[in-house]
Amino acid sequence: MLNRDSVNEKLQEVTYPGFTKSIVDFGFVKDIDVKDDVAYVEIEISSSAPEVEAQLKDDITKKLQLLVAREINVVIKSPNMPKESSSQGKNIVPHIRNFVMVSSGKGGVGKSTTTTNLAIALAMQGKKVGLLDADIYGPNIPRMMGVDGVQPEIAGNKVKPLLSHGVEVMSMGSLMEEGQSLIWRGAMIMKAIQQLLQDILWSELDVLIIDMPPGTGDAQLTLAQSVPVTAGVCVTTPQQVALDDTERSLDMFKKLHIPIAGIVENMSGFICPETGKEYDIFGKGTTQPLADKFETIVLSEIPIEPEIREGGDTGKPIVFHNPDSETAKRYMKAATALWNTIEQINADGGVDNEAVQPTTPPGVSACSTGGAAAAPENKEHNHGGGGGCGCN
Repeated sequence: MLNRDSVNEKLQEVTYPGFTKSIVDFGFVKDIDVKDDVAYVEIEISSSAPEVEAQLKDDITKKLQLLVAREINVVIKSPNMPKESSSQGKNIVPHIRNFVMVSSGKGGVGKSTTTTNLAIALAMQGKKVGLLDADIYGPNIPRMMGVDGVQPEIAGNKVKPLLSHGVEVMSMGSLMEEGQSLIWRGAMIMKAIQQLLQDILWSELDVLIIDMPPGTGDAQLTLAQSVPVTAGVCVTTPQQVALDDTERSLDMFKKLHIPIAGIVENMSGFICPETGKEYDIFGKGTTQPLADKFETIVLSEIPIEPEIREGGDTGKPIVFHNPDSETAKRYMKAATALWNTIEQINADGGVDNEAVQPTTPPGVSACSTGGAAAAPENKEHNHGGGGGCGCN
């Protein structure tokens, strides 16, 4: 029988392309009307890709034909196509439109958890997203994305990224034995970052989200010199000792000419799972003065919630597996604000990494502690045969 309930039931069987959830579960169905054996369905999706719209219209029509409708009208509302990046300078993977560096001044503040959920949130909003785990010494992204132990495929002399939760994923943790330590000098880290960018078969992505190692070192400098980083996101916790290091990360963004999209304050309050009440145990809102100082925004205040930790340990990120939770909603709002910033940066002319290119001759070492990239006029800092920075 053709009625609103039967139409809704059939729409429950239509999965959103690239995901396992239905368009009903995602909340994309905005209107259903049945009159004189004519079915009208209106959905509003977050993807601007024409192929997604075409597939959904075809899938919905086929499902509703089973109800013997005389006529089926499917209206799909979608956002405008993402704008092309206007960034300039050196780019070793030019088919990727935008790059976002997620950094933190210190470890243990939830940087990888934030990166994971932001990437998935952007994918759920219809963007073509890649996630690069550039945290060479602590590659946790495979576990958090549910692909730990999965070996990537080799295609010629390149590696295919893994696909999870609608996101292309690659990590050093997927290319080495589990539990194996890496004891590498700076030069090897720099080469690894370049290879993870260049030797992976990334698609034509709207954005590549990059989970950086904590601190301000070789990895951050190499990334900024290899691709024009569209925006930087800094992750912190409310404690002053974390904010002190966060300020150094924000200062790094400025010296590398990377626009700051905002700060995510993790462990910002605690949501009791039994009552849903929020408690301020580690502080809350202490990031705002720092955001004001660097003329940026607080993208989100993410509370302590057991499900966040459980999702990270089991490869079930909260933004995907519990999208109705308060924390997931905050991640989604943060992803929206991040994308709006990316589009504004491109509309204003994009970014250019020419100012941070190496200024030392080939074969001569440039030490980041000497300010070679941050201050191009410092032409070189030669350690000779050794030195404390490990870039000899």
